[in-house]
Parts: sequence; C-alpha cells; structure tokens
Amino acid sequence: MFYIYILKNINGKIYIGQTNNLIGRLKRHNSGLTKSTKFGLPWKIIYSESFEKRSEAMRREKGLKGGQGREWIKEQFNS
Repeated sequence: MFYIYILKNINGKIYIGQTNNLIGRLKRHNSGLTKSTKFGLPWKIIYSESFEKRSEAMRREKGLKGGQGREWIKEQFNS
C-alpha cells in the first residue's frame, strides 16, 4: 500500500507527502532527518489516504499541493 498524508506542526504549518510506510515516515519527520520538516517539530498526521499503486498516491499528492487541494485542506483542518 501507498499513502498520502498531511502533517501539521504546533505552529499550524502544513506538509503534504506520500510514502509506503506511514509510521516510519512520521518518525523520520519528527527525528529531524527530513530537511523540509526539521524545523517546527513535532509534526502529527492529521489526514491520510491509502492507494494500491504509487502512481495513484503521487497523483493525489500533486492534487492536494495545487490550489484547489490547498483550499480543501484549509477548509477541513484550519478551523
């Protein structure tokens, strides 16, 4: 299985990614090993979806990073 996930940190910053190991990926983000998320620790998963194929997860990740996806995230998780 492949996953897309949305992380949020204590400052309200959002990060969107995809992986085949959701828990392991969160651990790497929170250990400071990921350059894009090493500041603003800790991160928590606020949303995830699973997919059979990596290409499906990558397509969804790209959609969430676009304008409509960002708006959907704001509506769902910034209230």
